[in-house]
Amino acid sequence: MLIADDLDQLLDILPNFIRYPLQIHPQRKVLIEVVMDLGRKPEARFPRGPEYLSKRIITWQDLDYSIKRIGHFSADNRSGIERTLHRISSIKNRQGSTIGLTCRVGRAILGTISIIRDLLDTYPSILLLGKPGVGKTTVIREIARVLADEMEKRVVIIDTSNEIAGDGDVPHPAIGRARRMQVSKPELQHQVMIEAIENHMPEVIIIDEIGTELEALAARTIAERGVQLVGTVHGNYLDSLIKNPVLSDLIGGIQYVTLGDDEAKRRGSQKSILERKASPAFQVAIEIHDRHSWIVHESVGHAVDQLLQGVNLWVQRRKLIPGGAILVQCEQYITSTFISNTSRFDPKVNIKNSKSNNTNIQSSLNYSQKQNLIKLQEISAVPSFSRNLMKDMPTIRVYLYYINSEQVEMIIKNLHLPIIITRDIVQSDVILSLRSGFKHNTKLKEVAKIRHITIYTLCSSNSANIKRALTKMVNINKVSHYNWDTLCKNSTAIELKILIETRIAIEKIVNGKKQSVELLSQNVNLRKLQHQLINFYNLRSRSFGEEPNRRLRIFPD
Repeated sequence: MLIADDLDQLLDILPNFIRYPLQIHPQRKVLIEVVMDLGRKPEARFPRGPEYLSKRIITWQDLDYSIKRIGHFSADNRSGIERTLHRISSIKNRQGSTIGLTCRVGRAILGTISIIRDLLDTYPSILLLGKPGVGKTTVIREIARVLADEMEKRVVIIDTSNEIAGDGDVPHPAIGRARRMQVSKPELQHQVMIEAIENHMPEVIIIDEIGTELEALAARTIAERGVQLVGTVHGNYLDSLIKNPVLSDLIGGIQYVTLGDDEAKRRGSQKSILERKASPAFQVAIEIHDRHSWIVHESVGHAVDQLLQGVNLWVQRRKLIPGGAILVQCEQYITSTFISNTSRFDPKVNIKNSKSNNTNIQSSLNYSQKQNLIKLQEISAVPSFSRNLMKDMPTIRVYLYYINSEQVEMIIKNLHLPIIITRDIVQSDVILSLRSGFKHNTKLKEVAKIRHITIYTLCSSNSANIKRALTKMVNINKVSHYNWDTLCKNSTAIELKILIETRIAIEKIVNGKKQSVELLSQNVNLRKLQHQLINFYNLRSRSFGEEPNRRLRIFPD
């Protein structure tokens, strides 16, 4: 990657006792920002952590020295250095005087979007999600250059804080031939977005930090006019954006829908359900968790529908590894219910294998001028990978009572579970029933008792409850028939003893009595082994205590 940072111009505005240590610092090439707060020592922040640059305390004169060498602060307390990408933000007291400066280093990094270059060739609207400082602005700056220079699109950048194209009237060369529209006040960004459409006939509009309801509405208006959008928002996960009432319109919005009795019975759900309100303004969503690992949702509408139904969906994790190669993995995006506050990614299958020449999907792809398109045509063939994952597991036969079979079949298909629905109770391994209907059927209870058939009852037959029950069936079966043998293979005597103790605690206490249990303290390697077994049961656990008495606590589902 080619990096242009104009770091010397940023150092020129700093006082000498701050500038000199940075000029000779061995990590100056990866400097993130410099913080100057009144009455404190100056601080430089690097990826590995912060460090003080001097023992001298910042005074009013030091702040005034830097403020005089930069441009005027806008309404959002941001300024910049002309023809650079650096951003200087101020902290003010109640009287309006500046008492702190944050000098963030702006860099133009060419080649950062090789990881998603194939998506740009299909011209979708792309939404980038990530926490502050993860590199969203750097990415959309490079996207603007590629679209304008290499794909020869008419690109207009809505640059509210002059962070994409730099300060001053002449934009930074990092955006290529793309045009830049500045915004006089941050609250007028949505008006400038509409003005760009009406006056300058763009094919692509780039927007940084969509944060208000008016801006979200303007983005939807632009999408409905057939213009490609590339925007960023703050947020770690897609489901957190769904729960954001201000920005949920970007991905279609959500609404409560009241179903009729017949439709609710057919779906096997409650009468009031959450559904997507409209088509999303962005077709593709990318979660940037760090600079070299991204989660890609290639169909935002499908992903939102799956999350609202409480069904796990498969996503791509794309990684940029040293040497310019790109690794694509298939992962299951797991969220227990839509209203949960946390989500996690559970790696299931590596789609690509760098040593394999026989598979349809190649492993690592070198990015070059001749070959800049990642071949991912078969990426949607997730069921085949799931079947390979489950091939050693026996099939479970489930008999349904008072539950819609079509709804269950859809969930089994989406989750790729080794489950078959049977109409013959004699051949079934498990009975899945609605609790209200099952408790009055004495005959069904007698048959289950005589044939030792496991019974699962649900308080309501919505998708989330059915999914949880089916997953639990498979996980219990999976641990006893498949993962247990895998874990115990080549285990030492002490490791085998720890595994047996953990399994007994899970099956007798956590799953049996629905109570949390605290295990005995173990060293870090044995705790990792316990974590693996707990994950196979799809349970949550946390570590407590200090070494060498650190131990795990397992929580019921």
